[in-house]
Amino acid sequence: MTRPDTSRTSRTEGGLLRAAFGSPFALLYLVLCAGLQVWAVVVSSHGPDASFAGVIPLFATAPVSLILLVLPDHTSMVYLSVGLGALVNAFLIGWCAHTLRKGRAQGSD
Repeated sequence: MTRPDTSRTSRTEGGLLRAAFGSPFALLYLVLCAGLQVWAVVVSSHGPDASFAGVIPLFATAPVSLILLVLPDHTSMVYLSVGLGALVNAFLIGWCAHTLRKGRAQGSD
């Protein structure tokens, strides 16, 4: 029996992750999501009134962050869903930027 060549697959996956998360658009999106999360925590902690500031990071990282609807009811699950949503969306933004850049370079030849 022959073993599949996993070194090529792992190199390709690593290159894809590097290209996706190395995009300035993806990094800017991650910084924006982190800033929104910090802002929501600060605004929500300053007053006794109910604040809808926590909804803004959820909308910014949708649709993945909507997994919060099925997670257990705990404060940490909000951070988990926003973080997961930001990472998935940043990957998709970086992948799209990389693919469009690669397609433009091939089309100009």
